[in-house]
Amino acid sequence: MKILISNDDGIHASGIRALIERLSLKHELYVVAPDRERSAAGHSLTLHSPLRVEELPAMFGAKRCWMVTGTPGDCVKIALNAVLEEHEKPDLVLSGINHGPNLGADILYSGTVSAALEGAMMGYPSIAVSLANPINDGLEYFHYAANFVAKLIPKIKDLSLPEKTILNVNVPYLMDNSDIAGVAITKLGTRMYTDTYEKRVDPRGKTYYWMAGEVIKSDAVEGTDINAIRNNKVSITPITFELTYEEIMPDLTKILCADGKCDWI
Repeated sequence: MKILISNDDGIHASGIRALIERLSLKHELYVVAPDRERSAAGHSLTLHSPLRVEELPAMFGAKRCWMVTGTPGDCVKIALNAVLEEHEKPDLVLSGINHGPNLGADILYSGTVSAALEGAMMGYPSIAVSLANPINDGLEYFHYAANFVAKLIPKIKDLSLPEKTILNVNVPYLMDNSDIAGVAITKLGTRMYTDTYEKRVDPRGKTYYWMAGEVIKSDAVEGTDINAIRNNKVSITPITFELTYEEIMPDLTKILCADGKCDWI
């Protein structure tokens, strides 16, 4: 299988290295990733400055590797539209392994998830993978997550993902396979943050702010990704970028277009 791999932690991150090393044993890998960490970049794209793309010597078993001065979304978009040759186009887009979980509403900010969503927007089956580690650990901590992805890919090869949909995978922070309690198909949970900003003054007397928010509440609702990780299960959540809330459309129509009259402006 041909796989395009990207991430938001940068091309030299431990998570992407572990993924490449493991998957290159059976798959043809093309890596297009940011030149540095782009965490929490969301689905931003670079519009007002040029993107520089540098091909690097193939690393860790990958077929070809490129480094991009842009966001995760940029990387996937430019890979599929400009960088990869036609015979290199992937069967799967894979983003990760992220250094830290992407759970609940955090996916709205996640560059890891956004890279996978970009692949889905362009019609490619796509998966985002994160390791629920609290700190940025070394390579060995990502090996189990990489092994899980290697086992997951053949299991879902016949799965027909709906358009606009990806799989968001979160792997518990455990190194021993025997500690994993299984796999859970989940929905997004809810996490609450303090969202505080620390006010500081630089050496030139200018004020700046540093975000210092912390998680203060995570739901334990059965069936959510947060609960699955809490119970040492791998969480797999199907996510769509179809954001239309159709249930409220009839009520809006009744209020704003009563009797079919929508020309009240």
